[in-house]
Amino acid sequence: MRLVIARCSVDYAGRLTAHLPSAPRLILVKADGSVSIHADDRAYKPLNWMSPPCTLKEGTDDDAGVWTVINKAGEKLIITMEEVLHDSSHELGVDPGLIKDGVEAHLQELLADRIETLGEGYSLIRREYMTAIGPVDILCRDADGQTVAVEIKRRGEIDGVEQLTRYLELLNRDPHLAPVKGIFAAQEIKPQARVLATDRGIGCAVLDYDAMRGIEDDKLRLF
Repeated sequence: MRLVIARCSVDYAGRLTAHLPSAPRLILVKADGSVSIHADDRAYKPLNWMSPPCTLKEGTDDDAGVWTVINKAGEKLIITMEEVLHDSSHELGVDPGLIKDGVEAHLQELLADRIETLGEGYSLIRREYMTAIGPVDILCRDADGQTVAVEIKRRGEIDGVEQLTRYLELLNRDPHLAPVKGIFAAQEIKPQARVLATDRGIGCAVLDYDAMRGIEDDKLRLF
């Protein structure tokens, strides 16, 4: 990962145009090729970004202070550096991913063992399907043979939907898996998370942990 702190302005040209005036900002260049620009607020959300696959070209000579990031759609993120305050690179290695708490881990195990509760004809591909950005909790197929990625949380909030969205974006680039749809599964799903999931075409499943631990044939409520 490369960390650059610089006074810069940023212009985006694509489906729309956007401009960030000159100010000190943090620029992250990750190993997956993504580039994101951050201010000292807004928690984790960047001001602007370019998702992979994309290419970063640093200017030379007269354009030495200009970075141009271009994605496969031809959209451009142009970063004009006025003053570089810090520039360092760090090798983070392979991330082990988020370690789930006991309830989430057990929910994953139970659902994998009873994958048909997501729907008739569902079959398990594998648990903890590894991707370049972390493991997908469950990868399975529905009755029509379409690949389904399932993200499991104890409490379903917007960040979980965002996490699943990133997995889906990556998985859908694999011609052996695509098209891949998603199911967001949790004991409780917040209304805002449900709205976001629905807007992105992601299904929601409410998990009854106590019932799933029982022997009786209880079903998930899939919405």
